[in-house]
Amino acid sequence: MYFHSRTEAGERLAERLLQYRYENTVVVALNHGGVVVGAPIAQRLHCMLGLFLTEGIDIPGENLSIGSVSQGGGFTYNEDLSVGERDDYYGEFHSYIDDQKREKTARINRLLADGGALDVTLLQEHVVILVADGLKDGQVLDAAAEFLKPVKTKRLIIAAPVAAVDAVDRMHILADELHVLSATDNYLDTAHYYDIDDVPTHDQAAAIINNIVLNWR
Repeated sequence: MYFHSRTEAGERLAERLLQYRYENTVVVALNHGGVVVGAPIAQRLHCMLGLFLTEGIDIPGENLSIGSVSQGGGFTYNEDLSVGERDDYYGEFHSYIDDQKREKTARINRLLADGGALDVTLLQEHVVILVADGLKDGQVLDAAAEFLKPVKTKRLIIAAPVAAVDAVDRMHILADELHVLSATDNYLDTAHYYDIDDVPTHDQAAAIINNIVLNWR
């Protein structure tokens, strides 16, 4: 399935989530593209919108991530790797991985200072809807689940216009409810599924988040 824009995809997802308009609900975007998808949902549900910041760390010379750093400094390993594979990669590239952790954490902290990031205290006793513009795997979901461990949520929902089958399998494990408009075995780059590649800059995403209440409808 293809979409004209992330806004259009968000409108479609919002139609599926209208029952939560009268709940204590927060929409949490899992990436900057997810802010655009999440905005129509937050507008229709009359709720707040936040951004969960993560940065992946790739293994040098391979199209493979060993894990990701999230806001707060947590590190989550790629669940697709076995414990033995993680140990082997870390043993070979530990200096590089440690340097990347510091660099990625510093970048996240700079973005946090610019605004638009998620305040975890707002999620207590709320329905939390995690939203991405596309999910090629479950890595960002694992990072979000780890971040949410100390939070008592009423219900955890994951919504995405398009996702790989492996990511959908991970959603079933992590979430109470999921909404995926299109699941695919052969997941391509997320931009492939949109006619308009409307991923915002961080400043633009922060502006969308900060003005969301003005656009409730």
